[in-house]
Amino acid sequence: MVEDNEIKTQVSPFAVKEGEIKTFDGKDGYVSMSQIIRKIDIGHITDIHFKIVELVNNFEFITSRQLYQLLNITRGGVIASQDKLNNKLEQLVKSKILTRYYFTSDEEARSVYRIYCLEKMGKYILNSREIECKWNQSDNIKPIPMIKKRLAGNQIVIAYMNKVKAFDNYTIKPAITAKKLGKVFKPAVGVKLTKATKSINFVFEVVRREEDWQKKLTERIRLYIDFYESFATFDSGYEIKPQLILVCEDDKHMAETFKIIVVNEIEIPEQKIYFTTDLRQNSETLEKSLVEFKMDSKTEKYKLEEVALKLLT
Repeated sequence: MVEDNEIKTQVSPFAVKEGEIKTFDGKDGYVSMSQIIRKIDIGHITDIHFKIVELVNNFEFITSRQLYQLLNITRGGVIASQDKLNNKLEQLVKSKILTRYYFTSDEEARSVYRIYCLEKMGKYILNSREIECKWNQSDNIKPIPMIKKRLAGNQIVIAYMNKVKAFDNYTIKPAITAKKLGKVFKPAVGVKLTKATKSINFVFEVVRREEDWQKKLTERIRLYIDFYESFATFDSGYEIKPQLILVCEDDKHMAETFKIIVVNEIEIPEQKIYFTTDLRQNSETLEKSLVEFKMDSKTEKYKLEEVALKLLT
């Protein structure tokens, strides 16, 4: 597998592209539960297959590379190579436990990766093991920007697990309450870092250049304003206010996103907003992965500055 720092692309694979279409790449036909049970009984479906299904259930949409990285982190290299994982994924797709998609666009005949998500049989076998599964068949028809936000969020989790010594835990789609507006909303991911007696929570809101993204961003930031302005200890499970980080497609997109916040006067009072991009997670270290926009006193223009956080070493 190509390591993160060996990836040379200048465009995030999780950026939204014009004319993009999601294409089914799973298996048609019928598979019965008795066929699944038979495969388990004769050892064709094993514990590692179940672990893969659990990870797909947890992350909702995920690439095979992300699965391989997570299995290496959580299971200590239980699968020797990406090819061997791909073989197991093929078995799960053929058994209709998982299904698979890829993207095509005006720029690209076929995406370099395929996306895996649950199928009906996957939910059945998770329920048989008393593992919570909120998957519904309609989840698999979610729009492409929503899927790409999930994939970008996955890569944040993997980067922090792999590269930050202070990594404590993560939460996929943590529920946050905007009390005055009476709405619950969910960032892509929450990450907790702990070193000695110090802890900090990050919430990552993934922003994509989807249709009407400027309007959607404005509405989303207003929810965060409500949350931060109304915050009391242990609101939404946080002892202190978490740090908001906007995950953009690229550096230009960060500037575009910041401009929307300033123009619409939706800065969060007494709360910094940090920014990052998908490709910044590929560096060997995340020490320089976060940035903020600061006013230059000489030019009276905003400039990009790296955020120095020792917890990111």
